[in-house]
Amino acid sequence: MELGAVVLALGLLARLSVRLGMSPIPLYLLAGMVLGALGEGPLSFSAELVEVGAQIGLVLLLFMLGLEYSPHELAAGLRTNRRAGGVDLAFNVLPGLAAGVLLGWSPEATLLLGGVTYISSSGIVAKLVGDLGRSGHPETRTVLAVLVFEDLAMAVYLPVIGIVLAGTALWSGVALVAAALLVVLGTLRLAARRGHVLSRLVHSPSDEALLLVTLGVGLVAAGVAENLALSAPVGAFLAGVALSGPVSERARELIAPLRDLLAAVFFIFFAQQIELGTLPEVAVVALVLALVASATKVASVWVGSPDLAHAARLRAGTALSARGEFSIVIAGLGVSAGVEPQLGPLAAAFVLITALSAPLITRWVERAAQARLDGP
Repeated sequence: MELGAVVLALGLLARLSVRLGMSPIPLYLLAGMVLGALGEGPLSFSAELVEVGAQIGLVLLLFMLGLEYSPHELAAGLRTNRRAGGVDLAFNVLPGLAAGVLLGWSPEATLLLGGVTYISSSGIVAKLVGDLGRSGHPETRTVLAVLVFEDLAMAVYLPVIGIVLAGTALWSGVALVAAALLVVLGTLRLAARRGHVLSRLVHSPSDEALLLVTLGVGLVAAGVAENLALSAPVGAFLAGVALSGPVSERARELIAPLRDLLAAVFFIFFAQQIELGTLPEVAVVALVLALVASATKVASVWVGSPDLAHAARLRAGTALSARGEFSIVIAGLGVSAGVEPQLGPLAAAFVLITALSAPLITRWVERAAQARLDGP
């Protein structure tokens, strides 16, 4: 009954987000913080069960992300989008790094905060583009290019941050990072040449068999990656990339509901670890950081995509300013490692502000541009 009540509550929050025309992530975070404030409360089922579910949700987020790309698409994305992606990386890691230095945080916490401010929420951005009916417009290609580049950057960033958080000595750490990058590149190369073989082995006309086998492949890859000093999410991402073609399309449809459920559990679990009383302490910093990081997203599109019209660049930049699931994933790694007590509250407040403000600002830019076209 308790588990059913929690899932039902998540469903009601998701329905409310649809009504409000927003992402459910801010609502999940708020609900998690409220549950955390209540302590144990009326819920008696195992905390380990929730934690394991949250970890699997994180793995499925990255696995599903990998299923969206083939190795060839990833390579093409790197070649064609390197300018926009490179400018986006340079402009948007900087606010987090600067904030970490000004706050006097450790290098590990500062590096994590740079990742939090860097990556946009693909879920929120995709929903916003669809709601505005701009799927076929020129700036949408730029938006997608930036999102693809950010996804690729995560495949490098996550192993690096995992090794840094492990507290490995400098030269050992450099060797492990180099080994991790070789594993990532080698896996992508192998997937490009032999991915179709794995896809054939996984393929089945039975939805049940395909669901179980693909899910098993993703979880095993995550476990193997973690034992090789990579992060589990990176292993799941690479496994998803290796499964290309019709198999990946069917697998996305089958796994998506489970991903949505367990990802919601992940957000709740993360937010439960944040004390509501700590939010006022970071509110001003989070607001300033959100303003700066939103401005740098717009600036990165403005500089990285000079061929777009001014209004199109504004729409793309404001849409990309929304941060969400992967900012929370990055902050969750730091919270689990205990690197900085304020990282979790600051990341949660930052995501809440940008996830709520970005759609509003983008819609305002859209209306202002339309009004200018219509004229008096």
